[in-house]
Amino acid sequence: MSTHLLLVDDDRTFASLAATVLRHEGFRVTLAHSLHDARAALSRQAPEVVVLDRRLPDGDGIHFLPELRAQFPDTAVMMVTAHGDIASAVDAIKQGARDYLSKPVELDDLVLRARRAAADLQLHERLRQAESELGGRRRLLRPRAPAMVSALQMIERIATAPRSPVLITGETGAGKEVLARHLHNVQGGQGPFVHVNCAALPSSLVESELFGHERGAFTDARAARRGLVEVADGGILFLDEIGELPLSLQAKLLTFLDQGAFRRLGGTTELTSNARVVTATNRDLTREVAEGRFREDLYFRLSVFRVEIPPLRQRREDVLPLAESLLVELCAELGRRPVDFTPAARARLERYPFPGNVRELRNVLERALVLEPGPALELQALEPRGPPGPAAVDPDSFVVGGPPRALDDVERLYVKHVLGRLEGRRMEAAKVLGLSYPTFLRKLEES
Repeated sequence: MSTHLLLVDDDRTFASLAATVLRHEGFRVTLAHSLHDARAALSRQAPEVVVLDRRLPDGDGIHFLPELRAQFPDTAVMMVTAHGDIASAVDAIKQGARDYLSKPVELDDLVLRARRAAADLQLHERLRQAESELGGRRRLLRPRAPAMVSALQMIERIATAPRSPVLITGETGAGKEVLARHLHNVQGGQGPFVHVNCAALPSSLVESELFGHERGAFTDARAARRGLVEVADGGILFLDEIGELPLSLQAKLLTFLDQGAFRRLGGTTELTSNARVVTATNRDLTREVAEGRFREDLYFRLSVFRVEIPPLRQRREDVLPLAESLLVELCAELGRRPVDFTPAARARLERYPFPGNVRELRNVLERALVLEPGPALELQALEPRGPPGPAAVDPDSFVVGGPPRALDDVERLYVKHVLGRLEGRRMEAAKVLGLSYPTFLRKLEES
């Protein structure tokens, strides 16, 4: 995705010319000609880079800099000062500006510095993701539950066949992506790990995103673009929520799996990629096949190796160690001193069913760290609210203790259960369940 740059300058001629050049270099540029315009633009979307003139019609850019840095600490700010005004430049750097440019601004210099700022931000983000992924691997690599130990042992054996597809199944939030990243790590971490959420891709752009396109393949295709299959060459292409992939593209994916070859949208040249395809789903793909929503031949090809992650309620011995590890990470992320759980909180953790699995556990702890200021967390949000009802049923009671049910019925009950726990907050429930909001609404309508 291109870098978003906000250019704040009251010289409209220069700003228009600079924006044209920056857009040609791949930046998404928003223009503002005053501090008022800048605040309005920032309220709509946070940019990665800001080029800020000092002298503006309604104020001094240097005086606006602390406000900007406080609101967007990760945004790189480049200050534009008058030629020879070294004192202002030094002041800007002290107040958090990354760099400064002297007027008259040379466009080549502006582009070069903007590129450097964007590259540094991308590197910082990759390092942050790597630290997060490392934490995720640490949580995964020391499970106590026999089912998770078996899953990890299988991943280690699968790593010796680096081209074969892998299908990871399990409920939402159980850790399917973490397991896929562990496979990448066991394989030596060579090549990129490219994560694609099939449910989040607009249906009209799925083919272009996966396989790329040639110039002129469709409206606004002004240049050729590599797809994620090409980007993942030599590494792992992780297709999350594979059940959401449109039928029209399943045949093309099958061809790639069989031959390692594909064509860009609008192209005639056959290209190759040595990416290993790892897919994940919380759906019953055999039912999807029976109902005509998923190709049978693709299902068999994807499931050469199949690994199932058990839900958190079926590996109770992992809950407390996971919670303790997550608590340490979250305290560091939120800048809070280390805290512990009260005995009551530990008891709540041990008996709560966690329908949202590890993702819900993390969200519960993050919420508690923000709302509970004491030296130890109580986790009172895990207590049942009111008498048990359809929306507050313990999932174990109807999965294990109750009569057999169809998987779709269980899924609908989970949706209601989580929504009830969150007091009807739909957006938050969708996040806990790991579903896109449209998918969540569809499941809610079905219940």
